[in-house]
Amino acid sequence: MPMPTYPELQLFIAGEWRRADGQPVLNPADESVLATVPHATRADLDAALTAAQDGLRVWRQTSPAKRADIILKAARLARERIEEMAIAMTLEQGKPIAQSRLEILRGCDIIEWDAAEGRRVYGRVIPSEPGMRHTVLRQPIGVVAAFSPWNFPMSSPARKVAGALSAGCAIILKASEETPAGAVQLVRAFQDAGVPPGVLNLVFGTPSEISEYLIPQPAVRLVTFTGSIPVGKRLAALAGQHMKPAIMELGGHAPVIVCDDVDPAASAATSVIGKTRNAGQVCVSPTRFYVQEAIYEKFTDAFAAKAREVKVGDGLDPANQMGPLANYRRIETMEAMVADATAKGARLLAGGSRIGNRGYFYPLTVLADVPDDARAMREEPFGPLALINAVGSLDEAIEKANALPYGLAAYAFTRSARNVDRLAEGIEAGNLSINHFVASIAETPFGGVKESGYGREGGTEGLECYTVAKNVSHLVM
Repeated sequence: MPMPTYPELQLFIAGEWRRADGQPVLNPADESVLATVPHATRADLDAALTAAQDGLRVWRQTSPAKRADIILKAARLARERIEEMAIAMTLEQGKPIAQSRLEILRGCDIIEWDAAEGRRVYGRVIPSEPGMRHTVLRQPIGVVAAFSPWNFPMSSPARKVAGALSAGCAIILKASEETPAGAVQLVRAFQDAGVPPGVLNLVFGTPSEISEYLIPQPAVRLVTFTGSIPVGKRLAALAGQHMKPAIMELGGHAPVIVCDDVDPAASAATSVIGKTRNAGQVCVSPTRFYVQEAIYEKFTDAFAAKAREVKVGDGLDPANQMGPLANYRRIETMEAMVADATAKGARLLAGGSRIGNRGYFYPLTVLADVPDDARAMREEPFGPLALINAVGSLDEAIEKANALPYGLAAYAFTRSARNVDRLAEGIEAGNLSINHFVASIAETPFGGVKESGYGREGGTEGLECYTVAKNVSHLVM
């Protein structure tokens, strides 16, 4: 593996990189300072708005085929640079290096699919009486203000950039200040691929200040945000005040229903792998396990045994299966949730306390028989915490799965076609995966219901969110 290196962090506005003062970026494995992430000034934001409007005029008049060529080249460059990108991502976010590589490949898949789909943003002709023609055009919505989170430094920005650019829009991306290198390296790939100046702009800064300034600007026509539900509600309200459409991909609290017709040990082993991904810091992370009584003890014992075997350490060591949490806030949350649940009667079967006192390491933690009023059962843990409870029937499991106001992802294990049909009809979630833990791929729409948000990223549905439908009625004279 190459020597660990971390890139210089700059703003990208109007096709040029800009330096600025900012805040330190920490390595969660040892709490050392990696770099300083620049904060955009009001003048920088104004420059980005002007650049995006100028870029939009050029980009929307560029043919879909030409746009696709540039976007696909950016994906090729990212694939070629996978090692340097993966190392930087692991340094800033903590995930194991293998997971960083997979995130980059997944981001490239998304970029490539959107680039191809951008050539198929079709309109339609509606039949009418002789002499009248109704034509529906799909046109770029305009300048997009995009906000991406810290847990997926490359693939989350890639979703927003690829969707906007493939639809013919310009974008101002406000990426995470805690994990900025993924966005910087992504934008550099697009720059090197030949994206015209202003089409893609990258800023960092105090999130609330940037969102409160950008969203009301008349030039901004769409807001897209991935992050927590409380922040999403504030941004959605701000967008609503200014009549701006929004894509809100917010938090979840994913249930996993384990039916009694499956192998409990095999299902538990698969579940542990799913739970360790990104140390559970995933909005679709499997968290609430509802296991039918006949296999409950076997599943729980197997899950706890596998959890205790998970090797936790620096993500740059390929032997480690789970890296540190991204920041100290996650340690505090895990400790508080475990203490609350055990005080209310939950059984602690694995993990439960911080590893060491340098770096944000926390083990995969398993709680069984967790009461419904425990904080962890009501709030998204966003960490390596698995909650396992017994249920008497599939109907009870579905009822409990739907009891929370979230509905992003859900999972189930069953061999029964009847169970699959019941789950597909009954589960309230934007994404349901059965017998595996992949919530979405580039070709499929991704998003939530209830408080987990609205709008979609990915798939044909996602690209349509970056367009407006214009009806043209023509009476032949």
